[in-house]
Amino acid sequence: MRLFVSVDLPDELADPVADLQAEFDDASGLSFTDPEQAHVTLKFLGDVDEDRLPDLQRELAAAVEDAGIDPFTARFGGLGVFPTLEYISVLWLGAETGGNELTALHEAIEERTTAMGFDEEDHEFTPHVTLARMEHAGGKELVQDLVRERDPTVGETTVEEVRLTESTLTDEGPVYSTVERFPLE
Repeated sequence: MRLFVSVDLPDELADPVADLQAEFDDASGLSFTDPEQAHVTLKFLGDVDEDRLPDLQRELAAAVEDAGIDPFTARFGGLGVFPTLEYISVLWLGAETGGNELTALHEAIEERTTAMGFDEEDHEFTPHVTLARMEHAGGKELVQDLVRERDPTVGETTVEEVRLTESTLTDEGPVYSTVERFPLE
């Protein structure tokens, strides 16, 4: 099973995410994510044997409890790129509010999952929603200009749970399904 841990954006933010992505339509080289599947990845776990699932679910439930985060409001806005504006591989939407809570959840999950033997993140956590991946640099200048000039707000939601999600790769792109939900209390 190819798994990751996420906070998902609600359905009502799919259209505003799609509208923001449409501003980049003329930038060649971008491969857009599905706005219906917009989410903040708290931890990418990769391929996991199904027999590890019960232990993983128990540790994730404990991590969410360890974080001690009550339901909170997250507002999504602002644009950024990884790794740099000069060399763009990912275009993303930031968290204007709720970033501290998302980071606390990430840190608690990171601690528990690395103790289980999952790979430690090799970069600092930045709460974000991936909008597109840059396959080639044809539209790099347009992306750079829009990132510098635009400061959009897409909307906000109350984050009430963390999800363990399975990603199945298909020819049409990844298909996500929820394995388990971990409510914030």
